[in-house]
Amino acid sequence: RTGTGRAAMLRVLCLLAVVDSVLLLDSGMLFPRESASREVKELNGLWAFRADISPSRNQGFEEAWYKSRLIESGPVIDMPVPASYNDITQDPSLRTFTGWVWYEREVVVPTRWITDEEIRVVLRVGSAHYYSVVWVNGVKVTEHNGGHLPFEAEIGSVIRKDPTAKCRITIAVNNTLTLETLPPGTIQYMNDPTRYPKGFFVQNIFFDFFNYAGIHRSVLLYTTPKAFYVDDITVVTDFSDNAGLVNYKVSVKGSAAATLKLTLMDKEGHCVASSSGSVGALKVADVKLWWPYLMHENPGYLYSLEVHLTAANDKSTSEDVYLLPVGIRTVKVSSTQFLINNKPFYFHGVNKHEDSDIRGKGFDWPLIVKDFNLMKWMGANSFRTSHYPYAEEILQMCDQHGIVVIDECPGVGIKDIRSFGNASLTHHLVVMDELVRRDKNHPSVVMWSVANEPASEMPPENNEHAMASKHFQDLISPLQHVARCVFFPQAPYVDVVCVNSYFSWYHDPGYLEVIPIQLNTQFEDWYAKYQKPIIQSEYGADTLPGLHNDPPLMFTEEYQQAVLQHYHNVFDQKRKHYVIGELIWNFADFMTVQGITRVVGNKKGVFTRQRQPKAAAFILKERYWRLANETGKLPYWTKYPCSL
Repeated sequence: RTGTGRAAMLRVLCLLAVVDSVLLLDSGMLFPRESASREVKELNGLWAFRADISPSRNQGFEEAWYKSRLIESGPVIDMPVPASYNDITQDPSLRTFTGWVWYEREVVVPTRWITDEEIRVVLRVGSAHYYSVVWVNGVKVTEHNGGHLPFEAEIGSVIRKDPTAKCRITIAVNNTLTLETLPPGTIQYMNDPTRYPKGFFVQNIFFDFFNYAGIHRSVLLYTTPKAFYVDDITVVTDFSDNAGLVNYKVSVKGSAAATLKLTLMDKEGHCVASSSGSVGALKVADVKLWWPYLMHENPGYLYSLEVHLTAANDKSTSEDVYLLPVGIRTVKVSSTQFLINNKPFYFHGVNKHEDSDIRGKGFDWPLIVKDFNLMKWMGANSFRTSHYPYAEEILQMCDQHGIVVIDECPGVGIKDIRSFGNASLTHHLVVMDELVRRDKNHPSVVMWSVANEPASEMPPENNEHAMASKHFQDLISPLQHVARCVFFPQAPYVDVVCVNSYFSWYHDPGYLEVIPIQLNTQFEDWYAKYQKPIIQSEYGADTLPGLHNDPPLMFTEEYQQAVLQHYHNVFDQKRKHYVIGELIWNFADFMTVQGITRVVGNKKGVFTRQRQPKAAAFILKERYWRLANETGKLPYWTKYPCSL
């Protein structure tokens, strides 16, 4: 297998769009929430599992494993959902398996959901990596191309065919990456019989994290009314003086004559504004704005928007209720500043991965809560979802805690010229549509990232990602009243320039003295060319915890500290002018493919994979709290993080 191998002196990060308002899509992807009209049934736990180890990896389809219980067609093992399957067993072949794997679970559906034909029953998969096909009781109900984002299907008609039978859900997942997937990869067959077993092949990837696979997020059943229901909601917020404004649009399926009542409530449940109709505005007196963590004494303030639908036809009357958290804030960008609620915001945060021992990329509440506690302990106010969309529940936590998010699509490792065709562009745009549809209402999300370190030196007319950024700009422009989309050297669709660089690591390794010169030159060159604010979106050094040497040597804790301090000295000069943020690579150590440059993963974390701090974590803690305290807006108790 191959990884990225960051040999270049610096790589331009990504295509970024500032988010203040967003695209309205034809169909919604509202997060399933229980209400007076909606129920949710979680299907997490142990599922039956089998990998298709046939040479073609196609035996499951040829023998139609989905038509009967999986155990009837061969042996199965227990597999937890959500989790990556790679590290669950002691089988080394499963850890690096490429191809189709099959999941199955039999579910008891509440009788009322089946007998009441006015109830719409939906099966939703939070994410599965990479390509998925779903059957219910042997009937194909949906398929989805791409990991990291949800997909769903209405299954009421299928489960009502035999009301006495259990609901058998079968999901086939294929993690194969090709030149047209996002991220891309290639399959390489080794045909030399003197060196390799018959049929031996490897999945080549061009990114530096492990290609974990499986059902990574929750599988749910949820209900809505069938005849009429709230399909989508879009909110765009603004304020003037003490008055807040929530512009909204509600999409209803099933009736153009539905009656809508919208009520905006504060945290105490008091109504602060109300309206009717599918399009309108809610005006909020004495508004409480959504503020980032450490920027205000009351960060992450959320209102609750209740959308109440009443609709009727000749046969029935239907009611649907959906509750949407709403944070009222604005985002603007000047040539030197990033403004949240018209106040300068400086990103001091981290890059992360959805990655941990045993569960891989599987969703895990204890890990998420621990990570948020560590970020707040160190004074981080932001992170980037490198290099793919994270779980919706993580963004909800960001909304609640005031952690600012750069929301990134899985466009990483796009290096091969064969990935720059129309098929790749079409899929890239679909993924961006899905990302915006899912995350558009989160106040914590202030930028879209269209790709990480693409081969952006290609001319724009031949560059898929230049085209993607242009299409994406056109997509969001009707509602976007601030600067928008994306960056590469030849494409001016940019609000913020984000740069990844590893001076004294991948370039001039071991020579700390080059950092001030090269970093200063980097900033000056980029700003002179684009006159846009700059975020140092990656920097860092691999560090083995407990390895020490003075004078500092590479891979020691002292060297990681020294790299950070050299970068910070330059940041302190440039943030007086046009540098608006710094995001360390990485929050925690994470798994990668095996290779001679990786000792059981990437070790650039300031925390270990088990979330224990290295010395660099304390360097960042001291710095981030100092940066936050410079605003002078914090209450007394937050100025002394040792009391947290």
